[in-house]
Amino acid sequence: MRWLATWLINAIALLALPYLLSSITIDSFLTALVVAVVLGFVNAVLRPILIILTLPATVLSLGLFIFVINGLMFWAVASLVDGFHVGGFWSATFGAILYSVISWALSTLLLKNDENS
Repeated sequence: MRWLATWLINAIALLALPYLLSSITIDSFLTALVVAVVLGFVNAVLRPILIILTLPATVLSLGLFIFVINGLMFWAVASLVDGFHVGGFWSATFGAILYSVISWALSTLLLKNDENS
């Protein structure tokens, strides 16, 4: 049940992005749900591989290269899912940062910490 709530929170966070950044558009709530699933899959599978492969650049940039990785993954998901459009690399990077902050804040407010799960 918690994963369903997290999925919906992430979709709502995605729907908030066009109001904050005009270069990001999402056509519908269904598109936001699909983007949340694809972004979650990309973050679970591809992100750890990219972080390991780019570890020297991440260390040299004191961790700032992770923002580049997140922006590129956000941009890649926009090219994979119809109805989700991102204007460019910087829009994707700022969108990924805002998406993370919004979804974290909503999760903190709406989901209580359950010690048993």
